[in-house]
Amino acid sequence: MGLLDNHRILITGVLTDDSLAFGIARRVLEEGATIALSGAGRGTSLTRRTARKLGDVGEIIELDVTDPAQVEAAALEVQSRFGRLDGLVHAIGFAPPSCLGNGMFASPFEDVALAMQISTYSLAALVGAFRPLLQKSEALGGASVIALDFDGSRAYPMYDWMGVMKAGLESLGRYLSREVGPDQIRVNMLAAGPVRTMAAKSIPGFSLFEDTWADRAPLGWDVHDSSAVADTAVALLSPLLRATTASVIHVDGGAHAMG
Repeated sequence: MGLLDNHRILITGVLTDDSLAFGIARRVLEEGATIALSGAGRGTSLTRRTARKLGDVGEIIELDVTDPAQVEAAALEVQSRFGRLDGLVHAIGFAPPSCLGNGMFASPFEDVALAMQISTYSLAALVGAFRPLLQKSEALGGASVIALDFDGSRAYPMYDWMGVMKAGLESLGRYLSREVGPDQIRVNMLAAGPVRTMAAKSIPGFSLFEDTWADRAPLGWDVHDSSAVADTAVALLSPLLRATTASVIHVDGGAHAMG
């Protein structure tokens, strides 16, 4: 018997098999969940290819969070496929190149606005669109929403505007928790330490995180191993943490708390 038996979960952000979202998808399947995956734009074909490594997850749902009509259509598709939703994993993030590694004065507002829409505002867009399905959850303790995060309490070198987006995501998660909590929907941030994924490689100076994180983390840290992140996601999606919401759960070896 799995922790997520009879759970129906939508997972966004699966592009390659080294992504955090892929690791989460694989683990929730092992725990008995039924899942749907979403893809956006040209990345949808990559999501389809990667999904084959997970087995039969059905057709990939088109979900471009910058297109309100597509968000609404995705909610209708999940409704027709599942009838309800017990979990939602937000693993969506993007910032134009000007927003990373160039300091805080190089980015025009339109680039910052796009990063905000995709990386932060999209969480509210998805929770709002899927709220009627999340309200129908049959899981003990109700539905669970997880947003993948990277410690927004500190300023990290080269992370620049994306750090601002993550800080905003953490704040947004608290406000959403307040609003949808009465519907028995919990919203938590999962702040992972640096893991070598395709997305991480796009961050200028990512090696700075790799080279120092393990030394700062009391438990150590392996940038090639995302299994602890996936296991924590399973716990958050399951009834085990049914009284936990509005929280930032750090899975980083403890580095975030060190001076």
